Amino acid sequence: MAGEYRLVTYRDGKGPQAGLLVAERVYPTAKLIQGGGIDANSVLGLLQSWDAAHARLAKAAAEVRPADGTPLAQVTLLAPILYPGGVFCAGANYWEHAKEMAEREAAASGKPAKPVTKARDPWFFLKTSAHSVIGPGPARLPAVSHAVDWEAELGVVIGRSARNVALDRAFDHVAGYLVVNELSARDLSRQEDRAGTPMHWDWLGQKCFEDACPMGPWFTPAAYVRDPNKLGIKLWVNDELKQNSSTGDLIHGIAEQIAYLSKHVTLRPGDVISTGTPSGVGAPKGTFLKPGDTVRVEIEGLGTLVNHMVTE
Repeated sequence: MAGEYRLVTYRDGKGPQAGLLVAERVYPTAKLIQGGGIDANSVLGLLQSWDAAHARLAKAAAEVRPADGTPLAQVTLLAPILYPGGVFCAGANYWEHAKEMAEREAAASGKPAKPVTKARDPWFFLKTSAHSVIGPGPARLPAVSHAVDWEAELGVVIGRSARNVALDRAFDHVAGYLVVNELSARDLSRQEDRAGTPMHWDWLGQKCFEDACPMGPWFTPAAYVRDPNKLGIKLWVNDELKQNSSTGDLIHGIAEQIAYLSKHVTLRPGDVISTGTPSGVGAPKGTFLKPGDTVRVEIEGLGTLVNHMVTE
């Protein structure tokens, strides 16, 4: 009988290792899965053969002995996937957050807020992978910014290559889910000396600094998530609840995002789609992160990602 599990990446004396998490204990996947053409040394490797790997991991989860595992509290967790080939981030993709943005723009311009409508297609930008992706623990605030904002997001992990995917087949390509805190340097979003040109907006500066994309605390296979379109999502800064919503408020749903992206690129195993953030970010109130702050992001059934802000 198959057992339920999560996947982690953790550091030991040999470097980063993939681990099977069962009942608060971690087991090295490389010892549980051998042969069969599956690379069990990393979560990214497991995702390259996801269908076969998931079946064997579930079987192993039902058979592991607690004495063979290490307590979760005794391991140092890294980002679950080292490293995604692509991190695709949806912008303005929650109804309440889109309204929040429209109201902020209206207040700045003195004009009435524009009504929020659903565009034909979702809109994406990219995060750098190895440069920006980290796991739980310290997150460095960039020295060049004084306005780093939080953004709780559901991360969708691809498990089968996807190209020109139909909406009704989109979830066939999902391996599972994880928690993302998509940090943004708001004061680097524009280069004022380029105002009036297409290069006015600086997506690299705003989104792609070191430690700009915490992920974790682990990877949850899709088989254990009943309905990813109805997950509670919350974020706290120093125990103050800032974001409190549900993925039911997504403007473009998960299937729509996969279908759209797959028209432009081949989504590959290990790629992550960060699906957008709810209302409650710091920018509308001019409140931003500072060294010493602790940020917690919790998504229903997927765990809690905790990061402590430190100076670069």
